[in-house]
Amino acid sequence: MNRGLSRLLLLSAALCTLPFAAQAQQKAHVHGQVKLDVAVEGPTVVIMMEAPLDNFLGFERAPRSDAEKKTVDEAVARLRAADTLFAIDPAGNCKLGPVDLRAPVLGLGKADAAAPAAGAHADIDATFAFNCATASAVKFIDVALFTAFKGPRQIEVQIVSPQGQFKRTLKRPNARLAWGK
Repeated sequence: MNRGLSRLLLLSAALCTLPFAAQAQQKAHVHGQVKLDVAVEGPTVVIMMEAPLDNFLGFERAPRSDAEKKTVDEAVARLRAADTLFAIDPAGNCKLGPVDLRAPVLGLGKADAAAPAAGAHADIDATFAFNCATASAVKFIDVALFTAFKGPRQIEVQIVSPQGQFKRTLKRPNARLAWGK
């Protein structure tokens, strides 16, 4: 197992220890809502996202037309350019690392046994890793999901950082995710 994957698994495990993790483990599919887990550890900031595809595409199935294929391509390109969606506190001196997008209905990632049936609601899950010179100095992230996509109206966030564990909710137009002092 490579070191980067190992670190992501450790950060994921850390997020699962949050007191409100049981609530986060339930996969509620709520249009307009995005769930983020943020882990700041060592030289890394990792953001894990879960959201209905509708938030980013306006539909939750494989594209059926050229226009829908273009919509998917544009949304995927925006998500892969995560450093334009998540502006991390400059004090951390962070650079975008690996981005992993998973939406089996779009051919992203592996389909699992729990994947929705055709015509059912579909989600997109993503992991965005940032490599930082001083991750422990990070105290905020400006989240541009509200401006980049029409669908998101509320972002529920859990944070694990050297400053502690936090839970935040962002609603339009508030896009700054802040913690610590």
